Amino acid sequence: MLFYIESLSPLYEDVQLSGIFPDSKFFVDCTPRDTAGNILQQYHAQKDLEGFSLKKFVTEHFIFPEEQNSTYHSNQKPIQTHLNDLWNELTREPDQQSGTLIPLPHLYLVPGGRFREIYYWDSYFTMLGLQVSGRTDLIEQMVGNFAHLIDQFGFIPNGNRTYYLGRSQPPFFAMMVSVLMESKSISVLQQYLPQLEKEYAFWMDGAGTLHAEKTTHRRVVRLHNGAVLNRYWDDREGPRPEAFAEDRHIAAVSQQPEAEVYRNIRAAAESGWDFSSRWFADGENMHTIETTSIIPVDLNCLLQFLETMISMAYFEQQDNNNGKKYLQKAEQRKLAIRHFCWSEDHRFFFDYHFVNRQHTPHYTLAAAYPLFFHIASLEQATATEEQIAKKFLQPGGVVTTLNHTGQQWDAPNGWAPLQWITYKGLNNNGPSATANTIRSNWMALNERTYLHTGKMMEKYDVTNPEAAAGGGEYPNQDGFGWTNGVYLAMQREVQA
Repeated sequence: MLFYIESLSPLYEDVQLSGIFPDSKFFVDCTPRDTAGNILQQYHAQKDLEGFSLKKFVTEHFIFPEEQNSTYHSNQKPIQTHLNDLWNELTREPDQQSGTLIPLPHLYLVPGGRFREIYYWDSYFTMLGLQVSGRTDLIEQMVGNFAHLIDQFGFIPNGNRTYYLGRSQPPFFAMMVSVLMESKSISVLQQYLPQLEKEYAFWMDGAGTLHAEKTTHRRVVRLHNGAVLNRYWDDREGPRPEAFAEDRHIAAVSQQPEAEVYRNIRAAAESGWDFSSRWFADGENMHTIETTSIIPVDLNCLLQFLETMISMAYFEQQDNNNGKKYLQKAEQRKLAIRHFCWSEDHRFFFDYHFVNRQHTPHYTLAAAYPLFFHIASLEQATATEEQIAKKFLQPGGVVTTLNHTGQQWDAPNGWAPLQWITYKGLNNNGPSATANTIRSNWMALNERTYLHTGKMMEKYDVTNPEAAAGGGEYPNQDGFGWTNGVYLAMQREVQA
């Protein structure tokens, strides 16, 4: 039976608001030593007594999560040797039930740092590195874990924690299957077709119920011309347990109803870009967050690829009817992305605010996704490259957005997954000098930081290679799965 941290209410809220742990994620990752009912009974009996210590109570009734070994470093190994060795440091054994952790049946890799569980979209970029390292065995086990989660819940949660069960993350499962296909054979596509369709059904739930008077349901949105595209969402309400105090603070200063603030925060967490000015109405402040009013260009490119992969699987088994059905869905989505997310005036792809019926004003690297997935026309790809070279290219790679807000998915930070998407996307129409500069700048930044610290980081300040990246709800983490994976994949490209 799964354990939910909410079953410890009101103790859980009291702990999260108390500040006794500097990281809000720490307590929700603890394992209770007794049933929730018994712990709460003890809490109610003791909490008003003189001399009661909340931290002591938690220490007595919970097993704390294992702390990350932050002393692990390179020992002056060459960077590629270090990264190949690091896979073992980040690998975890199949789980037993432990607090909020959802057990997985196979070996898996965690990102590193405070992230003690598997994360959905991180894992695709980690797999790119595992592929270079010849670790097909680990890729296959990780894909098996994600298939298991789809079979268990109907979707892949943000991570394998019960407090993540209201949301997913960018749907990279089809991309993971494609990596495994490259390492094995096309039969892999048939093997995982049931899970690909289940994930698609999750994202498209309610699409058939939409009409002119009912234009939204969960993650689907019917636009004014009848096209259906997707948004991010979270099926749960209230503050995120792993950021309870932070979410309460944002809601307190917002002019929006609390429920809307929490929903928009949770939806932004599903995007993986938590947090970024791309979701803010004023482009600066998180209390103006409006994620659920936005059609994200990157999400819809991923779903177009998912439709394409399902179509391919059906054609492979000679089911031409279903193959054509999904191919048509993919083509319709491609046209809709071009129609709603391309700005001819600005010569760039933008998210689309479907409530206001206009593009959001924020330039972001999500614009590289239509290039990566061959959705952009040649003219659009060329114009996008010009904008990226002019506005985003920095000494350490490409910056995530042009806005400096203090949020971690804004300037001056750069992130490994977006370096890869941009680099590969720009190269899709032939060799790109901009792409090669991005690759060389990013790899040099990784190497410089590694030389000085012996570590690979979650994110980097790409505008000043001498500075440490920051921003967001927690300190920069080391490890780090997707940085390792993208570096190795880029290194292979150099050597090809």
